[in-house]
Amino acid sequence: MAVDTGKTCIGLYCGKTVLFSNGSNETFGECGGCPRGQRTDSYSICRQCMGTPVLYDWLYLGFMGLLPLILHWFFIEWYSGKKSSSAFFQHITALLECTVAALITLLVNDPVGYLHIRSCGVEKLSDWYTMLYNPSPDYVNTVHCTQEAVYPLYTIVFIYYAFCLVLMMLLRPLLIKKIACGLGKSDRFKSIYAALYFLPILTVIQAVGGGLLYYAFPYIILVLSLITLAVYMSASEIEVRLGSYYSRRLYFSTI
Repeated sequence: MAVDTGKTCIGLYCGKTVLFSNGSNETFGECGGCPRGQRTDSYSICRQCMGTPVLYDWLYLGFMGLLPLILHWFFIEWYSGKKSSSAFFQHITALLECTVAALITLLVNDPVGYLHIRSCGVEKLSDWYTMLYNPSPDYVNTVHCTQEAVYPLYTIVFIYYAFCLVLMMLLRPLLIKKIACGLGKSDRFKSIYAALYFLPILTVIQAVGGGLLYYAFPYIILVLSLITLAVYMSASEIEVRLGSYYSRRLYFSTI
């Protein structure tokens, strides 16, 4: 197919959509943002994304998918602790919620009904922030070419968080009402209230810093692992010292 390279669009992410195609003959629209699921090629033509996510992309999606689950578990343990045996069932319910949300998210994304997704791929950091690269050819009027150049790595996280919220509101209150009788009425739903805070916070973080997280999440995992290990070992050492201290006091008190 021959394309007139002299009529490419200005701007880094502006492209022309294909209005009509008949073999090698194609009719193009005006320059602008490509529809979702498409990205500009080297001739500024919006083409369907037909690639598949690479391993690093799946690791990033796994990282973003595990964040709500880890926070669910943390706040369930924080507010339940040893006061109630229902914490275990709440942990299982949170795992079920996040797993089902992930499966539904994959199924509703293109291609619909399959557990695999099409991807445009990530080439550079600016692909995550196309709204910052809308050109102004006359320095007055702006050509709006905002699009999801990293389809679907940006919006799929929002869809997943939405399903996590819906499933939590459907399942968790019923479970807690049935089995969390050991907690006071004011403590029963605190883990749910916490999720109503951290899920919107995670959404804002993805909206603002999705590209930065994409490149930084391996280092974030490494740093958090080291901090968690240091805190755990420090707490264990304190417990050992306290246990030794009380053992000595008990021994001398019996002499």
